[in-house]
Amino acid sequence: MATKSEVVFEDFFPSMVEKLGADGFVNELCNGFRLLMDPEKRVITFESLKKNSAVLGLQEMNDSDLVCMLDEGDLDGDGCLNQIEFCVLMFRLSPDLMKRSRMIFEAFL
Repeated sequence: MATKSEVVFEDFFPSMVEKLGADGFVNELCNGFRLLMDPEKRVITFESLKKNSAVLGLQEMNDSDLVCMLDEGDLDGDGCLNQIEFCVLMFRLSPDLMKRSRMIFEAFL
């Protein structure tokens, strides 16, 4: 049982992939990106993430957490997340999807 200070993470991505298929799952990731992005800049900025994070149940994340999330996913160092960076980050945050992808990758070697 989790205490108040513990974060409980339940990974729903694998079941989403099973129900939606790969294309449907990627479409849902893209929908999540659109929810969080700045509509004018077409990327997720700190400001857009802070403003829109409550929509995804992330209202308990503080500014430091949001900056860490951006930093973790920012592959090109521009301080924001484009759609590809966001999708890659979401995929990397799913332990089961990472495990499955390794098994698929190793099968091709």
